[in-house]
Amino acid sequence: MIEIERMTLGAPPAGFSFGRTGQGAGGEWTVTADPTALGGRAIEQSSTDRTDHRFPLAIHESLSAVNLEVVIRFKAVAGKVDQAGGVAVRLADADNYYVARANALEDNVRFYRVVAGRREQLAGANLKVTPNEWHRLSLRAEGPRFTVSYDGKALFSANDPTFANAGGVALWTKADSVTRFDQMTITQLP
Repeated sequence: MIEIERMTLGAPPAGFSFGRTGQGAGGEWTVTADPTALGGRAIEQSSTDRTDHRFPLAIHESLSAVNLEVVIRFKAVAGKVDQAGGVAVRLADADNYYVARANALEDNVRFYRVVAGRREQLAGANLKVTPNEWHRLSLRAEGPRFTVSYDGKALFSANDPTFANAGGVALWTKADSVTRFDQMTITQLP
């Protein structure tokens, strides 16, 4: 588990580097106080750049894996174009990875592969994603099989062999989404 509650308020989150898929400004990632967060602190992406094809990434620096499960807790705080939060796995670089994301403006959860900066949806489900409330999103990667869960319920699975090698893990947002993350648990699988 990433210990967000021990990170320095007002500073970029320790143990992360930052990237961006697409166009527009880079993300603005900082540790912020949030009394509703599990440890009283959250990692927040606060840039409100409205560029539609803009996906800020906070990349966890000390992990590269093929088979893993990543569970995040996120809260969509604001955004006019999007209110999205997600998790990327098997990240080769800022333009090549898989991502599961939930969007409070669209009320859906989607799973994409991103190849050379271009997103392609592989699976999805329509359901209520309430803004300004904490939700849990999980992405499990085992070989070519990916399972996405939302608030403790498995939503769907998809198979894709595009990225078979070990890669990084990242927090993900879209466009002008102001999103907070107060938990990130990474479990490596056999």
